[in-house]
Amino acid sequence: MMKSLFIDCNDQLAPVWNSVIRPDDPPIDVNRKAYALPDLPVVLKGYDICVDDHSYLPTELVDKCDGLKHVVFLGTGAASYMNIAELAERGIKVHTIRNYGDTAVAEHTIALMFAACRDLAAMDREVRVGTWVPHGGMQLLGKTLGVIGLGGIGGEVLRIGQGIGMNVIGWNRSPRPGAPLVPLDELLQRSDVISMNLTLSDETRGFLGPAQFARMKRGVVFVNTARAALIDEAALIEGLRSGHIRHAGLDVFHAEPLKPDHPLAQMENVTLSAHAAFRTIEASQTLLRRAIDIVRGIVAGQVA
Repeated sequence: MMKSLFIDCNDQLAPVWNSVIRPDDPPIDVNRKAYALPDLPVVLKGYDICVDDHSYLPTELVDKCDGLKHVVFLGTGAASYMNIAELAERGIKVHTIRNYGDTAVAEHTIALMFAACRDLAAMDREVRVGTWVPHGGMQLLGKTLGVIGLGGIGGEVLRIGQGIGMNVIGWNRSPRPGAPLVPLDELLQRSDVISMNLTLSDETRGFLGPAQFARMKRGVVFVNTARAALIDEAALIEGLRSGHIRHAGLDVFHAEPLKPDHPLAQMENVTLSAHAAFRTIEASQTLLRRAIDIVRGIVAGQVA
């Protein structure tokens, strides 16, 4: 029997895991203890399958994990945490899980959009310390929302944006019949709010750089619930400092957790959340159940 380990089950996921595991599922050990990254080979010693929430798996450490053949990543962004191509060269297959939380992430995207447009986080901080200053905001009815990436999540963002009365345009790497697609430059120039919803890959890494941020309308609101590596962080920070970008709503960062002294954490025109867009009970149950089913398929020889 192949041995499996859920390497980083936290207090939030543990009760969800217990709610979806079934008596006839293959045995999967669960690690809930924090470990130093260099200890990864010790934690994974003897295991063939690793279920990974959002832990880093550097190739040089995976090389020391004798017997590891499969990584089941809880989500789509495995490329941010491991080098998939290098693991494949070593005979280790990385399995990702798509479309489990499209609605959850889209709703979080819209929540960040509203929070950014109305300065909700800043006013919350001020009211808590006795400062009562009503902030002016930007009304969204009739404004243009540009959605970059119209996969499952982007499609939901588009649907919700239309539902609240926004003029929604999109850009996608492949045709989407019936979708209001425009060239990227047009989207950047026309949009009052831009939502980043691309999947991270070698082709999309650094997709928005200084030139793209410069083309955006002055006063644009930028929301990213996809992957931080899709954008040039320095260009984003410069845009925020100059006021070219009115406000950013961010759920993802180049280094997580975001340190308190990071420039983005010091800026009043940034609203932050802790990579939580997909964290609803409904999405988490679907995600963990699918992960278990992948492990079942591997153990049964039905998933390569």
